[in-house]
Amino acid sequence: MTMPTRHPFYLDCDTGIDDALALAYLLASPQADLRGIGTVSGNVSAAVGARNTLDLLQLAGHAHIPVALGAHDPQSGAFRGGAPWVHGENGIGEVALETADAELAPGTAAEMLVRLAHEHPGQLRILAIGPLTNIAEALRLDPELPRLVQDVTIMGGAAFAPGNITPVAEANIANDPEAAADVFAADWNVTLVPLDVTMSSVLEESHRQELLAAGHPVPQALGDMLGYYFRFYESQFGRACSAMHDPLAAALAVGGVSAAVAPVVTVDVDTTDGPGRGQTICDLRGRYMDYPEQPGARCRVVLELDGEFAPHLVEVLLSAWPSSSPRNGSPAWADSDAAAGLCRLPLSR
Repeated sequence: MTMPTRHPFYLDCDTGIDDALALAYLLASPQADLRGIGTVSGNVSAAVGARNTLDLLQLAGHAHIPVALGAHDPQSGAFRGGAPWVHGENGIGEVALETADAELAPGTAAEMLVRLAHEHPGQLRILAIGPLTNIAEALRLDPELPRLVQDVTIMGGAAFAPGNITPVAEANIANDPEAAADVFAADWNVTLVPLDVTMSSVLEESHRQELLAAGHPVPQALGDMLGYYFRFYESQFGRACSAMHDPLAAALAVGGVSAAVAPVVTVDVDTTDGPGRGQTICDLRGRYMDYPEQPGARCRVVLELDGEFAPHLVEVLLSAWPSSSPRNGSPAWADSDAAAGLCRLPLSR
């Protein structure tokens, strides 16, 4: 049996609920060798995101993966306080995790990214699921970075779909349009996973119940977090479910799922102060001719998936952290050292 090739990854995140799912997916994937994580302000502050990330890594048994603190503020303006109405005040749906023993890695997230790129020249892959401030800063630190990185996958933007923070802008891009413009202008291969595909990839209550019923604290914690997330998305979909933004980007990055429609086009970002600020302007004028190749284009924009994502996500998570036989009538995870990291709280604000 041929073992899948493991690729070194750097993850840049603003660890809220869907970031937690993306992190778990990367840890579970046999294709991903997660070498470092940087945090940025977005769903929560970079510092809160770093704490969530460290605690999740310990719960999952991967406390050895280094986490570096990244930018608190965007290139222009200041951090606006995150999205507690979506992710909770603590960013993970008010679920309390045991505080990890590990400390932050020295240096900034941007410095970590540059170092990893030099340690894995031509091999390192970047998954960015928050605002792109750290990635832009790394480009300034080392203009040769695009030559050293294999590819970049970004969760963000919208092509045909409406925005989720303004009528035209998605939150990750809108939180730092100047940084996003720098990243899209760089000479590297980018896969953009926009709202067009993430808002149509929905996790249902039945999937959440599968996670809650697992005999391991990792999927159970994720299921608990999703209860908070579902309540926000109920106003969007009219039922208990949620879009799966960040874990879908993770799955596309490692090849766990594939795209059915993903033209390679040019993408610009509106950095003006008008109503279009933060919009990703994807040149999709070739859609009527089946998207002919655009000279110089480097950004693959995923518009449709080849199959359903939610069942795959649940299968990967449950396979990575399977239940074990309970002892003395207790839940299986209650006998695990990792179980001490999970404290169930009522999902109320």
